[in-house]
Amino acid sequence: MSVEKQSLQERYAPNGVCFGCGVTNEKGLRIRSFVEGDEVVCRFKPEPHHHAFPGVLNGGIIGTLLDCHCNWTALHHLMVKSGADKAPCTVTADYSISLKRPCPADVEVLLRAHVVKSTDDRAVVEGTLEADGKVRATCKGTFVAVKPGHPAYYRW
Repeated sequence: MSVEKQSLQERYAPNGVCFGCGVTNEKGLRIRSFVEGDEVVCRFKPEPHHHAFPGVLNGGIIGTLLDCHCNWTALHHLMVKSGADKAPCTVTADYSISLKRPCPADVEVLLRAHVVKSTDDRAVVEGTLEADGKVRATCKGTFVAVKPGHPAYYRW
């Protein structure tokens, strides 16, 4: 796969096992996030086992999609901001989601995220999950680059 077509996950964490974004987790969601201008986007097609009830996407899946996608948005931002060529390992410090309306589970969803505030080792990110042209959920979270000794430090 060419570098231009690689997602952030494929490029910087090709051995990742996370349920939401791990490239190697065959039972996971395996989201693929791409930088597009000032935001990071992801397109995801739910499967029947992601339903809360027929035709509606499960809220926990929505939360996982937003958490992982916003984390990768923070990772990319911190890497670019510091001028590093290696992605920092970031973890979720806090996040909240707001479920605005039911999300259909039979269409592709679009995740968008952008950094609203950052320091050298953390970023606050806002994200949305859209389907059929409507925002179905929003997220705001703080993501932190971890240091040696943390269990997630260079987990990939």
